[in-house]
Amino acid sequence: MMFGFLPISFRFRGKLRKLALIYTCFKENPGVGLHPVQISKQTGLSLAETNNRLSVTPEMFVKLPKRADGLTRYRLISIRATQTPEEVEKFLIAAARKESIILYAVGSMIFCLLLIVVVIVAPVL
Repeated sequence: MMFGFLPISFRFRGKLRKLALIYTCFKENPGVGLHPVQISKQTGLSLAETNNRLSVTPEMFVKLPKRADGLTRYRLISIRATQTPEEVEKFLIAAARKESIILYAVGSMIFCLLLIVVVIVAPVL
């Protein structure tokens, strides 16, 4: 998702609940590669949103090679599979916080740029 005119896409900010649901689905099915349709059915998320979350967050999920039947499956990356749910929650919150800081920094830069333009142009008017 693009944030207005800025080419910034948030992978964690505003999506913590969805990522937590997908993570829980994988923890309930340990050692099994899951197809996005299976995850979608178990979590109640739409297939498009599930597929999008799986593909844009390589810090959480890894795409497995296609099998002979042509289905693409995903698994938790090794480090997330061994962490406790509390540790994964801390990771997700920290990642969302980093994205928020980037958003606020870009917003502040744009505001300062506009303020500088007003200060320069105002005496001329």
